[in-house]
Amino acid sequence: MSTAHSDRNGRGRSGMFRTKTVEQSIQDTEEPEHALRKDLSALDLTVFGVGVVIGTGIFVLTGKVAKENAGPSVALAFVLAGIVCGLAALCYAEFASTVPVAGSAYTFSYASLGELPAWIIGWDLILELALGCAVVAVGWSGYIQSLMSNAGWYLPGPLTGAHDGTFGFDLLACVLVLVLTAILVAGMKLSSRVTAVVVGIKVTVVLIVIIVGSFFITGSNYRPFIPPTQEAASSGGLAAPLIQTMFGFTPSNFGVMGIFSAAAVVFFAFIGFDIVATAAEETRNPQRDLPRGILGSLLICTVLYVAVSIVVTGMEKYDRLSVKAPLADAFKAAGHPFWAGLISFGAAVGLTSVCMILLLGQSRVFFAMSRDGLLPRFFSIVHPRYGTPYRSTILLGVIVAVVAGFTSIDVLAELVNIGTLFAFIVVAIGVVLLRRARPELPRAFRTPFVPYVPALSVLASLWLMLNLPTETWVRFAVWMLIGVVVYFVYGRRKSRVSRAADRRPTV
Repeated sequence: MSTAHSDRNGRGRSGMFRTKTVEQSIQDTEEPEHALRKDLSALDLTVFGVGVVIGTGIFVLTGKVAKENAGPSVALAFVLAGIVCGLAALCYAEFASTVPVAGSAYTFSYASLGELPAWIIGWDLILELALGCAVVAVGWSGYIQSLMSNAGWYLPGPLTGAHDGTFGFDLLACVLVLVLTAILVAGMKLSSRVTAVVVGIKVTVVLIVIIVGSFFITGSNYRPFIPPTQEAASSGGLAAPLIQTMFGFTPSNFGVMGIFSAAAVVFFAFIGFDIVATAAEETRNPQRDLPRGILGSLLICTVLYVAVSIVVTGMEKYDRLSVKAPLADAFKAAGHPFWAGLISFGAAVGLTSVCMILLLGQSRVFFAMSRDGLLPRFFSIVHPRYGTPYRSTILLGVIVAVVAGFTSIDVLAELVNIGTLFAFIVVAIGVVLLRRARPELPRAFRTPFVPYVPALSVLASLWLMLNLPTETWVRFAVWMLIGVVVYFVYGRRKSRVSRAADRRPTV
């Protein structure tokens, strides 16, 4: 029996590594109770991608990294990070157009690596997107509280969240998540319209920063464009990057190596373009529109990031930039408080779409796992009127709302990063494996130069993972271990693919 024939029929592998065929994945999307409504176009997908990527990164990270890591050459760091994401995006585009089914990296892994790897990546994505949404909601709450204080309005202290170790509940963050959950339940078209309005506002604000800020650029602020190398302050223990713990390597700031160090930081401003792939099943023409949405949103965001970083380092010398609100403070320093206020407003509005699309992504991954029987099938029932996975959306929305109410940003943010990079690696490997196992599958978009582009994507993602703190790796390993236990206790026994294979007579 050939490998391709073995994989096509779901046999020839042990239960844990049995693949779910592309044909079966697509067939499952046609079950009336579990079929999502197809409402999205290439423009909707691009808006989703831009909506989730353009967040606090463009309003905060540009100045922070310029001041601490790269100086004006932070623009080159954004280009480098964009290239790393581009390698992953090429792999996502092939998979999403070949397997246009909800679930993103989870579904792709099921088709190429097998059930256990698919479960692990799905478990990883649920954590990544849930925590990401909670963190963004808390950030949004901070911006809104700041704008309210400017108008003389204040919430009672216990309802403003945890501060400096004190107990508190973040009411605004919790309410935001619940409202966005209701919008997502009401339908993808409504969600895409709300997102389009929010993205329109925040992209307008970003363009204003670029256009207006360009009139306040001073050429001398760019000199030197690549500042002289400085050794980075080294952390110890579990706070140290894993690469330092393992090999004693200490990263440097500024200079040429500073650009690479900065790229490892600004990479996280790009996280989210992969969310576009989770909406594959709700796209009218996925073979054509998914590659356009994934690659188009990434290109737009890279151009905007590079332009903003050039403007902000030209407006104010990099070593004088504010770390908390560099764009707004640069306009204040130039004597234009109105533009500074507009930027703060744009940042607050922008985080709304980030939060909504992260909620969308995690509900689709959960829905796909539930439909496959790896999680209770109860959660894969689609709303008869709205055509959305309302049960999984409500469950996750309530959980995230509670987490957002009690969470602390710094502890959880890096778990989001490591989860995303892990998904990138799995998808890149999956492209190569599916090409070998199923070469005859129609592929509307083909990743160029396979296996070299996927190999580069794996190496680039692994390098960035090694630059994360050791304690982040420990937390990630604990979550993965819990996931493996849940799989063996529940998922493996309830899996529809494994049950179908067990019922099939052997040849």
